[in-house]
Amino acid sequence: MSTRFQNVGEITEEALTRCLVEVSPQSKPPESARPFPIPEELRKEMGEPKPAGVLVPFLKLDGDWHILFTRRTDTLVEHKGQVAFPGGRMDADDPSPEFTALREAFEEIGLQPESVRVLGRLDSFITNTNYLLTPIVGLIGWPFPLKIAQEEVQRVFTIPLRWLADPENREVRQRELPAPYPPVPVIYFKPYDGEVLWGVSAYITVNLIDLLFGGKKGN
Repeated sequence: MSTRFQNVGEITEEALTRCLVEVSPQSKPPESARPFPIPEELRKEMGEPKPAGVLVPFLKLDGDWHILFTRRTDTLVEHKGQVAFPGGRMDADDPSPEFTALREAFEEIGLQPESVRVLGRLDSFITNTNYLLTPIVGLIGWPFPLKIAQEEVQRVFTIPLRWLADPENREVRQRELPAPYPPVPVIYFKPYDGEVLWGVSAYITVNLIDLLFGGKKGN
């Protein structure tokens, strides 16, 4: 890929767009999805993965790039209390993961679809809860009038890309699975503003950072 950044200060809207266009895997079939590290035996028990899409929202705050996250409520059946991107399962009549991600972002936090500039996709992968998840990267204005779905979202907040890109702020831990399966490696970030980014959303974030900076520190 020709577009790599040495640091966050190099990233402009145009360069970010060019970077995502170059790597957007829209022509790849679902079979190319990279699996989350779950034992093959357990994955077979789960059956066919369910398509889903999430929005990875880039924004400018005080002249610096940030990424927007939500914290899910403690009453949800899946991923309760976790830091997440806006998004969810594709409905049967959703034409694309982009449509799903934008629909869910509107339903969860009131982000108007027409106010999002979609830049491209990151690679799809199968999550530990058996979703075929496609992350959609988009640019949004900030601030915008939040309209939070109280039954789903407890908080909306941002984390600076500069902080996320520093490898000193994350580590890999072993997370236990139900017996008889062995533990699996899971990415955890250090707490930021009282929130802990880990699991699937951390996996997406690190993939994006690697894409932008090619393994460099990026700050």
